[in-house]
Amino acid sequence: HFALPGDSLVRHQREGTLYRNFQGYSTFSDCDLLGFGISAISMLGSCYSQHEKARSRYYKALDGGGIPVLRGIELSMDDHIRQHVITDIMCNLRLDLAAVSARWHIDAPAYFAREWQALQPLAADGLVQLDGQRLNVLPLGRLLIRNIAMIFDAYLHKAENAKRFSKVI
Repeated sequence: HFALPGDSLVRHQREGTLYRNFQGYSTFSDCDLLGFGISAISMLGSCYSQHEKARSRYYKALDGGGIPVLRGIELSMDDHIRQHVITDIMCNLRLDLAAVSARWHIDAPAYFAREWQALQPLAADGLVQLDGQRLNVLPLGRLLIRNIAMIFDAYLHKAENAKRFSKVI
């Protein structure tokens, strides 16, 4: 993603108020998103739902007075923690495990020990800087920010879900 220097996204990124949801970067945080139409995705509070993908099933549900929801999930506490961490990395280009520990009442260095270890090669390649409990994304790392953030995505580490996500390059 690229933005002109005067764009509101750039201003919010500098101010530390940029947000990212499943649709991309936004200047609005923590707002519900209601999807309309075939295959639409909604985010309401801690729940996500997706409408039917097949046109016939979508309209059959509507014609029957129902809601054409194909599936839905409610985020777990782990999902919320990881969402916060990934958002911080992608929007603020940094992560402070001490702040994560304080906000979520967890031992973040222990909680993310596997991920922190996985960041070591990226640090050696000059993509990130690891300083104790802090991660800073370096200029070269900005080009691969999704790859860096993906390290903290628990669902990407499950083989059955690997094919569902868009490729980064």
